[in-house]
Amino acid sequence: MTHAIEEYYATVDSGRLAEATALLAEQVEFAMVLPTGTTLDSGRGAMLGYLRGRPDVDRKHHVLRVAVDGDLQFAYGDVTERGGTVTTGHFAAAMHLGPDGLIDRYQVSFSAAFALLPNGGDPR
Repeated sequence: MTHAIEEYYATVDSGRLAEATALLAEQVEFAMVLPTGTTLDSGRGAMLGYLRGRPDVDRKHHVLRVAVDGDLQFAYGDVTERGGTVTTGHFAAAMHLGPDGLIDRYQVSFSAAFALLPNGGDPR
């Protein structure tokens, strides 16, 4: 089963940014906690602008774990570039789904230096 949080990252990574932000409520509130600082904003248009303003790289989010508790969804994973050959860091994300099933609150943190899962998430 694919969850909204997985669908969002897959759609962003495919480059279909307008389609990805269509998964968000019109007045979505979001927090992007990055090593360069925290961006707090709201609105689907603001998120689309944020996504379009990122450096143009071959970035992919590899969701390694997902947890769901009612209207909250959580994901943890790796971010890679250069065709998946270079891991640039790790992310932890949480999304709240409104009654209409759209993501109305979104928070993500990214660290280039710390991996939550040992062995790169390999369960062996």
